[in-house]
Amino acid sequence: MPTLMIFHEVDDVEHWLSSTKRQDLFGPLGITVRPFIDPAKSHRVGLIVQVPDMETFQRIMESEEAAEAMKFDGVRPDTILTLVEP
Repeated sequence: MPTLMIFHEVDDVEHWLSSTKRQDLFGPLGITVRPFIDPAKSHRVGLIVQVPDMETFQRIMESEEAAEAMKFDGVRPDTILTLVEP
């Protein structure tokens, strides 16, 4: 199962943390997500994501549903950086 580290910025860290959109989007696909925040109180956040199937993950990330979830959560799409465990 591939493990990803995803970093990005959000408009409001507390709103992003309290949102259920990640679980709503990824949970039914068997994708698990662990959130992290920058202790320096910046707008940077991160996720450790375990993905059963990379094709499914890529497809969902390109969907309108994912775009709407990111917009609701205040994710700044141009700041997303995804790293894959080798």
